[in-house]
Amino acid sequence: MEKYSRASIQAQISLSVLNTGQAILMALGLGVVMMLAAQDIQAGRITVGALVAANAILIQLYQPLNLLGTVYREITQALVDMEAMFRLLHQPIEVKDKPGAPDLKVGGGEIRFDNVVFSYEPARTVLKGISFTVPAGKTVAVVGPSGAGKSTISRILYRFYDIKSGSVTIDGQDIRDVTQTSLRQVIGIVPQDTVLFNDTVKYNIAYGRIGATEAEVKEAARHAQIDKFIAELPLGFDAMVGERGLKLSGGEKQRVAIARTILKNPPILLLDEATSALDTGTEREIQGALAEVSQGRTSLVIAHRLSTVIDADEILVLDHGEIVERGRHAELVARGGHYASMWNKQKQAAEAMELLKAVQNDPEVQPGMARATPVAVD
Repeated sequence: MEKYSRASIQAQISLSVLNTGQAILMALGLGVVMMLAAQDIQAGRITVGALVAANAILIQLYQPLNLLGTVYREITQALVDMEAMFRLLHQPIEVKDKPGAPDLKVGGGEIRFDNVVFSYEPARTVLKGISFTVPAGKTVAVVGPSGAGKSTISRILYRFYDIKSGSVTIDGQDIRDVTQTSLRQVIGIVPQDTVLFNDTVKYNIAYGRIGATEAEVKEAARHAQIDKFIAELPLGFDAMVGERGLKLSGGEKQRVAIARTILKNPPILLLDEATSALDTGTEREIQGALAEVSQGRTSLVIAHRLSTVIDADEILVLDHGEIVERGRHAELVARGGHYASMWNKQKQAAEAMELLKAVQNDPEVQPGMARATPVAVD
């Protein structure tokens, strides 16, 4: 930043010196010509009309010459920008489609990971031979501690990276054998951090399917339970959301992401910790909208809060890149393993937060206790 600042100041100084020098030279030249013309008028060699004509010609020359410095600077800047653009365009593509790769054809939308091994770096293996199946129309959740490899599964499914060994298939088709465009068209993602553009609410929802009609956008907003909030805005669907959606709360941004997914209408749904940053009340509302979106779709849920995956058809517990437990919520709690330990910790943390809120709302509690700050427990 310091280097950029120094270069920017130097460029501005050079431009100012150039413009000032040009202005001085032009002014001196114009002044000298006018003085000579005035002397010729006094001597009777030229008329006043000739003086006016000479002045007009000089002014016409003065203006374009004065722009030379600015034009030169703009051309230089454009060449620098073009160089940066071509450097970006010429970056090697890590994940490429195979020559003549067909489009992915989805029927039910069954997802299968078969002995998948993956690593970002050769020295550290993130996924160590994991295998699981998400049946068509069912919901499978992946839970585990931070760094276990949960989000890596979503990146592999979306084919941001290719796996080291094993296979990932959708309806029996290896995702490495089909085009990336067709793969990503059939997957709808509700991420933890929703990316919003500094544009209108309508534009951000319509981004889920370019070319959607206004009626379809409003219908998607209704299903995502954000239509009432939009109706309260002074400009409605034409209200600006701000840079990265700063004018919206966390729950409102998540509902926009859900509306996008509804508008896209994909057969496969990927929820990547979609409610981890929300409070309990908002989380329940978002869960209702997500439950409606998930109906009839193959859903892979990556979650940190176990309360969001209780109703999943199967729960996979991931730890250090391996599936250590699998089953339904009640089975895993009764087993008393990793999942039960995580569930008990989160349950105790939730109970502690509720107790602390109750103490703070009690008018008879000591003032020092009422000002206690809640501490989130992982």
